[in-house]
Amino acid sequence: MQAVTKKVIDNNYIERDISWMYFNHRILQEAANTQVPLLERLSFLGIYSNNLDEFFRVRVATLSRIAEYDDVRTKKEALQAKKLLKQINKLNNEYAKEYNCVFNNVMQCLEKEHIFIHTEDNLTAEQSDYIKNYYRQKLSGFISPIWLNMVKNLTTQSDDGIYLAVRLLEKNRKTPHYAIIELPVAECGRFIQLPDNNGSHLMYIDDVVRHSLKYIFQGAIYQDITAYAFKFTKDAEMEIDNDLRNGVLQKIHKGVKSRKKGEALRVIYDKNMPKELLKQIINKLKTDKLDTILGGGRYHNNKDLMSFPNCNRFDLMYKTHQPLEIPQLEHSSILHAIQQNDYFLHVPYHSFDYYIRLLQEAAVNKTVKSIKITLYRLAKNSKVVKALMCAARNGKKVTAVIELLARFDEASNISWAKQMQDVGVNVIFGVDGLKIHSKITYIQTTKGQDIACISTGNFHEGNAKVYTDVMLLTSAAPIVKDVDRVFQFIEKPYSPINFKQLLVSPNDMKKQFVKLINTEIQNHQKGKPAYIHVKINHITSPTIIQKLYQASACGVEIKLLVRGNCSLTTKADDAISKNITIHGIIDRFLEHSRIFIFANGGDEKVFIGSADWMPRNLDNRIEVITPVYNPKIKEELKYIFNVGMLDNQKAYIVDGSGKNIPANGNLKTDIRSQQQLYTHYSQQG
Repeated sequence: MQAVTKKVIDNNYIERDISWMYFNHRILQEAANTQVPLLERLSFLGIYSNNLDEFFRVRVATLSRIAEYDDVRTKKEALQAKKLLKQINKLNNEYAKEYNCVFNNVMQCLEKEHIFIHTEDNLTAEQSDYIKNYYRQKLSGFISPIWLNMVKNLTTQSDDGIYLAVRLLEKNRKTPHYAIIELPVAECGRFIQLPDNNGSHLMYIDDVVRHSLKYIFQGAIYQDITAYAFKFTKDAEMEIDNDLRNGVLQKIHKGVKSRKKGEALRVIYDKNMPKELLKQIINKLKTDKLDTILGGGRYHNNKDLMSFPNCNRFDLMYKTHQPLEIPQLEHSSILHAIQQNDYFLHVPYHSFDYYIRLLQEAAVNKTVKSIKITLYRLAKNSKVVKALMCAARNGKKVTAVIELLARFDEASNISWAKQMQDVGVNVIFGVDGLKIHSKITYIQTTKGQDIACISTGNFHEGNAKVYTDVMLLTSAAPIVKDVDRVFQFIEKPYSPINFKQLLVSPNDMKKQFVKLINTEIQNHQKGKPAYIHVKINHITSPTIIQKLYQASACGVEIKLLVRGNCSLTTKADDAISKNITIHGIIDRFLEHSRIFIFANGGDEKVFIGSADWMPRNLDNRIEVITPVYNPKIKEELKYIFNVGMLDNQKAYIVDGSGKNIPANGNLKTDIRSQQQLYTHYSQQG
């Protein structure tokens, strides 16, 4: 057997950020897929664009900081960061060309379906009058041009928006004036519906503003006015104030504000923009040679495509699937039902309302003494929070652990935290140095067993409509007691607490996973059943990857469903990956559940929880993985994994090459796992 040394790992390790680019490319491939409903293809283009924005704000920002840090002690890391930035920019340029081709194809397909996107140059007289009135009645109050020569630093502007760089040339003047306009997308939307008799006629707000330039810049005689779109992405890594005199809440609040001062690290512009105007924009953004500057099409900030009007063309969208009922929980006390049996939810196939109803019931049930919950991301009008506030008003002891460092949701979480504190909820803002990513709820009663909920996803009713997540609802005392111990650990993170059932990081989760993999290696050597089947979001932990390669080299079957980052390669040297198969599914729902299945010599062990196999999850976060003992639920979780591996419609082969070849397999029947799961659960009702 080939020894799986650090050198072997280094030679067969796909860098996290490169693997992420491969993942996002799979989303672009789904947008290019003509079998996907047309309006859904538009949405995938929006998702791709939104993902890329966040990637540059966070990951590329971090790499840029490392690359620019001039210190002999970090020279090796700086060189590696520069190398990665070059690779990322190369892939980004390649994918950008592909993106433009897909976008143009989708636009052509829309026209064939009588959905027309107009520019300012192809309006009828009636439509032109409509836009003129629209500008005067609604748009004009939100347009605030700024002369470019009055701007010292463009990065003080928000990078959430889209800008028009306007070139204005007066009669009898050779030198043009330049101005910038931020488009009022938040106030007016990105797409404006035009009056029409046949089909649907829409217009980007970009072009509405272009059409209105003559009204915006009245008072001077311009012989030529043209406008070119651009956007930029800033460093979103927060500069957290480390002054110990400030509380955690104040530190994070300052950090959110500091984002506005981030440096620009990516600029995308209309490739037709005049060179002199582009030069001035770039200078005002103060970019450097490591930053990405990319010429593109007429429209940017394509995340808005996720909210493209449906034009009442539901035939061009995925068929709506209503969340399914669980009959046993429909007409009885959910609290009492869980005290009798374990249940599991698989959203969005099952309704997330069962969890909401559990909290609402606990809020008024006189036998409930206390509720404890971890909250990572919260819906805009969170029913979860409202149930907790109701419980507090009813005299329950409610503890809510809120993670203030949930990226890009900090401001929202702070707002909810203040509202909960006002009604008496004990709000805990986490642990210094440890992000709380676990998804757990504990309900203490004075009659019957206590209850625990352990989920793979956030307690967020919005996410539950589009993310696939599983949740265990149990009254099994050993698990419930451990969940309560997690809250004790959060409140007193340096006290010695042993977990008997749960795998908890940063305590011993990584050691436990290594032990489980070692058991599979030993069982294979003894001739016992040995395999590792895992559905997960990301795998980048060198420790776990080394053990998986070792298990594969020994002959253990390893099958993985990985949605995002995957630093493993199935084309590794020395046959260390010969027994590894990796697929990734991109479909209408975002695959988010984490399921771990180990053969364990024939007595299978099955786990679910919040943690991915990444250093941050295993070493720097409070995460919870729970064993699942109920035989029926274990079979359901195994079914989820197996049908995912059999998917030959929406699965891609993840082999480390970035080719993203569809996993068509040799099956005679078509299997689309998400549709298969919905059918499976509907038949159970």
